[in-house]
Amino acid sequence: MYMTELDYQVPKKEIVLRDYQSASIDGLRDGFKSGHSRQVLAAATGAGKSIIAMSMLDAAQAKGSKVMFICDRRVLVDQFSKHLDRHGIDHGVFMSGHWRYRPDARVQIASIQTLEKMDSWPSVNLVIVDEIHAVMRKSLKRYLSNHPYVRVIGLTATPFHADLSKYFTAVTNVITMQNLVKDKYLVPFRVFVAKEIDVSGVPVTASEWKKDELEKRGLQIVGDIVSDYVRISEQVFRGFKKTICFSSGVNHSAELVRKFADVGLNFVSISYLDTDEFKQQVLEDFSRPDTQINGVISSDILTRGFDQTDVEYIIIAKPLRKSFSMHVQMVGRGARSHPNKEFCVIQDNAGNWLRFQQDWEVLFENGVQTLGSDVDSKPRKEPTKKQKEAAKCPKCSAFWTGGDMCLQCGHVRERKSNVIEVPGEMTELKSANKSVDRQAWWSMLMYKVKYAGWSRSRALAQYKEKFGVWPRGLNDYPITPDMTFEKWSKASLIRYLHRKRA
Repeated sequence: MYMTELDYQVPKKEIVLRDYQSASIDGLRDGFKSGHSRQVLAAATGAGKSIIAMSMLDAAQAKGSKVMFICDRRVLVDQFSKHLDRHGIDHGVFMSGHWRYRPDARVQIASIQTLEKMDSWPSVNLVIVDEIHAVMRKSLKRYLSNHPYVRVIGLTATPFHADLSKYFTAVTNVITMQNLVKDKYLVPFRVFVAKEIDVSGVPVTASEWKKDELEKRGLQIVGDIVSDYVRISEQVFRGFKKTICFSSGVNHSAELVRKFADVGLNFVSISYLDTDEFKQQVLEDFSRPDTQINGVISSDILTRGFDQTDVEYIIIAKPLRKSFSMHVQMVGRGARSHPNKEFCVIQDNAGNWLRFQQDWEVLFENGVQTLGSDVDSKPRKEPTKKQKEAAKCPKCSAFWTGGDMCLQCGHVRERKSNVIEVPGEMTELKSANKSVDRQAWWSMLMYKVKYAGWSRSRALAQYKEKFGVWPRGLNDYPITPDMTFEKWSKASLIRYLHRKRA
């Protein structure tokens, strides 16, 4: 169902760019000046690529240029059109029958599906393609080949499509995901390695596990996925947060909906079988603060163009063999910041976090500097059972980030001699009497502040008493205090009362 003109009557907002967004535009301009007419703008999900695009469209229109913004699906055309209206940018929607069909407007929005059906595309000076990694179709490649003088910018968080380096000559990526988290534009993740779908023996088709067989394996652990969700939600949030679940297929989604309903939770499934009208209605309902929908389940629809900021929980139940791009896109659905949102939980029932761990760390810390990466073309070696066990806390299943204490629940891993196992390697400890992890201790103090009514000054005082210094460079996320902490804290209180009486 198309939007109507009444749906777009909203107050106008000025486009205000963050420093790195302005730097991104400057980088693209420098690229054009250097002769790169085809460029990719790479930025993490949630970095604001749409805002950057709108600023460029507005500037181009002001100069009298004709521009076209290409989306992956029709539903995203209306979504972006609404964004342009919010910022007062005049435009048309290049789609026959659409109420906003205005072919003479200088700014046009079109879906790749609509353009594919046309003999020729509109004549423009600049093309911006959203989610370029997903839109490298024959029609776009043909357009790029036949119009070498038209400037084209592709937007993506994952510029790993094999053909990008054949048609684009430069990439601009001015800020990493790590720095976006550090600057609080994105939130950090808390990862739980939960009950895993068994992929052993599943046939491979087009370099990924065969969908039908994978879905059968997913159906075998539906109950575990739901029970893991209930356990982790209670442990971390003491309740349920808005959730996105990526399933292995339509039947898998339907069974998950039933199992969630069995525990009193309202999850809704959307798929390619549903109409655009139904999908749009579900997502609009889910976006409301007072929605009765606990979560939305999909196999891959939500990996592109879904930008709801208040999602705080992601369930990954779709094992991937080599598609690092899809892994990043799925995880990224929970990365956006939102008022009172401190982090996003990732519940991995697919084994993907450990498979892609090395590539994820490189992308997270370094971003993308060149095109032509092979991260989407190489199947990942399946971790051994020993590596999988070493990768998670045996008590709460949180992903083990190193050290001898779980940063989620405070569990201390049993040492064998002076060696401790961590994911994929063996790390020698400097001493068998290694001091308590300071981040874990501070996180347990933060738990007391958040849930036990402590003041922050009390937490600071206890940390200073314990370590002799103030906490610096530590995160404020809380974890459940362990017995060692509780005993020490109680003893500290007794010492304080004795000093007060003296």
